[in-house]
Amino acid sequence: MDENTAPFVPYVLVHSNGIMYDSSPVRVVSSCNLNIYTFPFDIQNCTFTFNSYMHTARDIRMNLNVSASSILENSLNVMSTVGEWQLMNITAYKGIFNESNYDELIFHIQLKRSSALYVVNLLIPSCFLITVDLFSFLLPPQSVDRSAFKMTLILGYTVFLLLMNDLLPVTGDTIPLINVFFAICLGLMVGSLLETILITNLHSGSRRFAPVPHWVRVVFLQTLGCCVGLPPKDHSTDMYPNAVREENKVGKNPPMPLEVEDTTLGELRKLGRDLRAIRLQVDQHLSGDQNTEEWSQVAFIIDRFLFGLYTLFISVSSITMIYLWVN
Repeated sequence: MDENTAPFVPYVLVHSNGIMYDSSPVRVVSSCNLNIYTFPFDIQNCTFTFNSYMHTARDIRMNLNVSASSILENSLNVMSTVGEWQLMNITAYKGIFNESNYDELIFHIQLKRSSALYVVNLLIPSCFLITVDLFSFLLPPQSVDRSAFKMTLILGYTVFLLLMNDLLPVTGDTIPLINVFFAICLGLMVGSLLETILITNLHSGSRRFAPVPHWVRVVFLQTLGCCVGLPPKDHSTDMYPNAVREENKVGKNPPMPLEVEDTTLGELRKLGRDLRAIRLQVDQHLSGDQNTEEWSQVAFIIDRFLFGLYTLFISVSSITMIYLWVN
């Protein structure tokens, strides 16, 4: 505790019945241990003890002259703050000791932090950024713009944390819950970027991959695909167009007799078969082979599944944070 900085008052009020009042003001600076775990919704309970270090209870008796409610009312009327703290309650009682001990008065002061500034400057922007990152899953996963967007979002959130670092408390024995909230938001953004890199790699490099293993087909295409609403595509039919299948059916028919087969008609049929073969190759080139489609389907299923996990984790984390702050 610092020294008394109040002005000296050399007056004592003396009554005719022998009672004397020495109302010298005392202004000291004391300290209070802060519990900043629930910052910025924290409520601090500070204890102040007044006693004599030189005289025991045999020499000096200390009593509470007015009630704690009156002290609270007077304090609310005269106290001036910088806007961050609000006085909520004051309780006082006298310590009970023997004659050989020191007499003392104990005050419990309850202060509440004004959280509006921190909610507007810290929590709401973080919620907006994590919501934007959540809806970025709606972008096409095979697009490069999605990963670039997520990297820009992470960079912006990092700059935001550096700029708002001065608003966070630097004292206290515990880590504030809001720091855990920021770490979770940043971790979710990094995780979504890694997921986008994985999905983009599956889409762009599926032509170079080996055929989809059987366990991947069972776990992702059949089981997980049905859970996320993307059932496997039916590949029971071949890749040939209807015209090619019709041509194959025609090719299976018995040939016409040589005496009635016209040379021009044979050339036209041959030309038609060549055109259908070219059409088949073009369709296969445009639509991709079955291996590429299966890997692309696996990528879509993983993206949909991780999007659901991302949404679930954000919801559970938000509810947990709100519950801890409220209680």
